[in-house]
Amino acid sequence: MLKIIFLFISCSLIFLFINFSLFAKEKKIFLASTTSTYDSGLLPYLNEIFSEKYNITIQVLALGTGQALRAAQDGNVEIVLVHHTPSEINFMEKGYGLIRYNLMYNDYVIVGPNDDMFGCQSIKSKLKYIYENRLTFISRGDDSGTHKKELELWNTNNLFPDRFKSWYLNIGQGMGSVLLMANNKKAYTLSDRGTWISFNRKNNLKVICENLPPLINQYGIIIVNPLLNNNLNIREAKIYVGWLLSNEGKNLINGFRKKDKQLFFFNNY
Repeated sequence: MLKIIFLFISCSLIFLFINFSLFAKEKKIFLASTTSTYDSGLLPYLNEIFSEKYNITIQVLALGTGQALRAAQDGNVEIVLVHHTPSEINFMEKGYGLIRYNLMYNDYVIVGPNDDMFGCQSIKSKLKYIYENRLTFISRGDDSGTHKKELELWNTNNLFPDRFKSWYLNIGQGMGSVLLMANNKKAYTLSDRGTWISFNRKNNLKVICENLPPLINQYGIIIVNPLLNNNLNIREAKIYVGWLLSNEGKNLINGFRKKDKQLFFFNNY
């Protein structure tokens, strides 16, 4: 009799454990995002509010745009939040994404040494000035959205980084590391404005180029195609994205500030 009772209890516990595991799995989604949205504090801020409201945990993988899209392509995440529209459109056209939205935007800035007295009449003239004078430029070189944007800016002006010499430093690091090196070397670099505002160790740098059309930085959010992985929790992913696109998400994104400055601007549809 005791053996039967013990067997019954054991089976019940196993059943409960399996159900709990399945439930826990259903309540967790993975989001591959750019380092800028995470390091700025925006995603931790949003995700804490969302998790408290919906009891769904968001696990963030902070990566460059290229890495984030590859993680999604391999079926390892439910959502990607990145900032290189051509790559996102290509991702969708190949069938890797279920649906894509323009979520928010800010802009890029070219920063450089405090003693730069020539200003920035245009992106073209500034990049040409850096190139012709062989001034130190730090590139992320990590296939991130910022890196892709930087390459586009050079190429649009018929300047090609793969032909540059030692003054162009391709370091394969995130935005924080790049800004730190640029500050130490009093060099130029391209940064998203959110990270620039949040970054503290920039006493040798200032914004050189800003508020110009080529520097717009659009962020897109994509729900991954569930056919890539049957274990993807698309239901919860849709809840999360729907919440970000709601008025509550809009107000939270627009209201997020660092050093009294707004970092991201919600796309109005």
